[in-house]
Amino acid sequence: MILDLLRLTIGLTLALLHRPIADFILAQEYALAGLFRQRGIRVPAPPTTETVRNIYFLLGITLALISMARIWLSLHPGGFAF
Repeated sequence: MILDLLRLTIGLTLALLHRPIADFILAQEYALAGLFRQRGIRVPAPPTTETVRNIYFLLGITLALISMARIWLSLHPGGFAF
C-alpha cells in the first residue's frame, strides 16, 4: 500500500512538473547528440519539445491512474461491484 501511494505521488509530481523535467532531459539530449556529431557519429534528431512534454505528462498520468486502480482494488477486494 505504501509503495502504491509512493507511485501515485511520483506520477502526480511527474504530471505536475512535466515541462521543466522534459526541458532538462531534452537539453541533455541535445548536448549528447552534439557530442556524438563532433566525433563523427551520426545520430537521429531529438524529438520536438512538445512531443517530449506530452510523453512525460502521459507517463505521469498513466502511472498515477495505475496506482489509483491498485489502491482501489486493495481497499475493495471484491473489485468493481455495481
